[in-house]
Amino acid sequence: MVEPSFVSVHDTVPVWRSGTAADALRDTVDLARAVEALGYRRYWVAEHHSTPALATSAPAVLAGQILAATGTIRVGSGAVLLPNHAPYDVAEQFGVLGSLHPGRVDLGIGRAVGGSAAVGARLGDPRPRGFPAQLDELVGYFHRAGGPVQARAVPEPAVPPEFWLVGSSPSSAAFAGARGLPYVFAHTIVPGLAPVALDAYRKAFRPSVHLEHPRGAVSAIVVLADSDDRAHSLADAFVLGQIILRTTDPDTLLPTEEETRRHHFSSAEESFRRERIDPQLVGSLATVAPRFEALVRESGADEFFALSQIPGLEQRIRSYELLAKAAAAL
Repeated sequence: MVEPSFVSVHDTVPVWRSGTAADALRDTVDLARAVEALGYRRYWVAEHHSTPALATSAPAVLAGQILAATGTIRVGSGAVLLPNHAPYDVAEQFGVLGSLHPGRVDLGIGRAVGGSAAVGARLGDPRPRGFPAQLDELVGYFHRAGGPVQARAVPEPAVPPEFWLVGSSPSSAAFAGARGLPYVFAHTIVPGLAPVALDAYRKAFRPSVHLEHPRGAVSAIVVLADSDDRAHSLADAFVLGQIILRTTDPDTLLPTEEETRRHHFSSAEESFRRERIDPQLVGSLATVAPRFEALVRESGADEFFALSQIPGLEQRIRSYELLAKAAAAL
């Protein structure tokens, strides 16, 4: 039996036309309290920029609010996109979080930029370098190897944050393994490669200050409801939002479920919907549970992150309630 703590939440803080970014952020804090009560292991928030439909531009700030509102669940970033930041800044931010909430802070790191060229020009490390050098500097602030120290990132928490690498390719998995880091594969972005990526991760793994043994996870879109039709109706709202963002209005907020029901998906939109939904875990518990078990078994995942981008706090909580049941049955 696998306990519900096998599962965790990955949140992009979607903003719906029925509310505001402030509403979405408050819902995130409430959702974190709810999944903590369900026994979830971690709650991670993503990093996105210049996208009004996703209120996750500052993971460290939002993680601090969630940590303050909860008591036991681990909280962190999924992921801080390191090319956007000076490693020293990230170390200071997560040093504060780790000092206030020892043993509960995760620092998931990504290699992407997560925005347009215009956004990238306004962010970034002031000393352009490759990702490995950035990562080495960031880790070094928490796990010094000795020798002279030019600059210390303070506060220095008694318990350093738990580092993870988040990626969507076998090469990123192998990189994480060679560095001895825990790794999350984004099935949300590239479905189907989780078994290959986690196999590459385990083969490349070398023990480190972070881990003695490999620890690989999978992140997938999960929308569970009391019927297949209800789950797909909820999932379609975010898919329609993605279509609008990519084709007509990059500044849109996400459509409500009611708006989505009235929308007629063209053949091209229907193809996009199938591409986004079919490989993920959408449906009733009876439909999703065997697919969830198969994804975990085939990938050999040690943990599982669920991303439920659906309208309505009650519906999101219900989705995570049903996933906890599926996890308990593994």
